[in-house]
Amino acid sequence: QVQLVESGGGLVQAGGSLRLSCEASGLTLGLYHMGWHRQAPGKERELVARISSGGNPRYIDSVKGRFTISRDNAKNTVWLQMDSLKPEDTAVYYCAADRYLTTSAWDYWGQGTQVTVSS
Repeated sequence: QVQLVESGGGLVQAGGSLRLSCEASGLTLGLYHMGWHRQAPGKERELVARISSGGNPRYIDSVKGRFTISRDNAKNTVWLQMDSLKPEDTAVYYCAADRYLTTSAWDYWGQGTQVTVSS
């Protein structure tokens, strides 16, 4: 059974930092592309950052230069380092895994972790 478990969310002031972790089990992490998505109240879920199975990262424009996605396949863990946080980063953040990225649907999802940035 595949499980993705996020941690590291919380309340932080604008300009602060948080590091989210996603611990995977039940799959060979190195075979999967991994992504961090977020969903704010009243908004659609969006893909914030993803990292290919080969380790290549990509980001949406609004977080470039502030967020860093990384992975350690031996530790079955993916991280999202979030710096210079803004109130508009407030959302539930979800970790997801996908084997081939051939569609917009990801194979597996975590339960989410809340990030709240106060102004």
